[in-house]
Amino acid sequence: MNTKYWTALSSIEQLDSNFIRRLYNYFGDIESAYNASPNDFKQIEGLNARKAEFFIEKRKTLDLNRTLDYVLDKGIKILTFDDENYPYMLRQIPDPPACLYYKGDLFGCNLEKTVAFVGSRRASFGGKDSVRKIISDFANTDICIVSGLAAGIDSVSHESALDNNLKTIGVIASGLNFTYPAANKHLYEKIEDKGGAVITEYYPTFEPLKFRFPQRNRIVSGLSYGTVIVEAAIRSGALITANLTLEQGRELMCIPGPISSTNMEGIYKLLKDGASMVTSGDDILNVLGWEVKKIINPSNSDKSAELDMNEKRLFDIISVEPKGFDELLVMSGMTADELLICLTGMELKGLIEQTAGDRYKKV
Repeated sequence: MNTKYWTALSSIEQLDSNFIRRLYNYFGDIESAYNASPNDFKQIEGLNARKAEFFIEKRKTLDLNRTLDYVLDKGIKILTFDDENYPYMLRQIPDPPACLYYKGDLFGCNLEKTVAFVGSRRASFGGKDSVRKIISDFANTDICIVSGLAAGIDSVSHESALDNNLKTIGVIASGLNFTYPAANKHLYEKIEDKGGAVITEYYPTFEPLKFRFPQRNRIVSGLSYGTVIVEAAIRSGALITANLTLEQGRELMCIPGPISSTNMEGIYKLLKDGASMVTSGDDILNVLGWEVKKIINPSNSDKSAELDMNEKRLFDIISVEPKGFDELLVMSGMTADELLICLTGMELKGLIEQTAGDRYKKV
């Protein structure tokens, strides 16, 4: 089984994907690469000699089966560069990962309609609202939202995707033993539970070190047909992803915002340099040339058939955008008691849920 050779190589922190793929490309299969002699390594043009020497020593103590079992025992799935199911778009970038480790259902996501949303960790309320508004335009379609599971814009992008019955892929900058930031533990779990995926190129024991975040960014953009930059200062990780998007030959899009914000300096630079401006989901579809397919949520359809007249009216009023109690009171024409009873019943049936600020949204 070739997987154990890929896994063993990727478990060595001193070896990067470029080194591993160079071995694979030279020898034609990963088992031969793993077992090659020191003299064989010397024949590979451009191979880092120090890394080769380190690997030759390290493999003497590596237990191939134990290294693989450690991953599998944690319920982590593995996708290697030589696998025919390796994501097509990711394979096209200059430095694709040698291995992908993931939890969730990567192939339940539509990898032919992936769009990335990235931006500031210290996102403004306006920036977050812009993400929610645009992603809500894709509600119940086959589009997949990709982001980096960081705080700020990344987290809002994943949450908005889930709120709108979309699949989402979170790309992390560590092994799957770690949750970073720790506050996103529930979001990690929710993505997996809702049929999305959390993926990484790093063996489970690799920590979320600073240099791994820029490396992670190439996978976020590499998995995607286009990247939407939401808020970005002139020097920011989001601008690194923007540059990677262009280097990978993908579509770069930006959401505008107030010119007084330092988080907008990078955005307006990108727009002046030719990035597409987007203010709606339709703008993204036009840039990427996509038509979307609506997906029916059968569980919600079945439950909604059980609603009484008041509940049905309320269900139609509550759109993908959260609505407050007072707003629903006016729009529904119900009394406060009637509305409270309806909302409680619909929550118990799993059709709606309450969010911050006494607001309600469809599940």
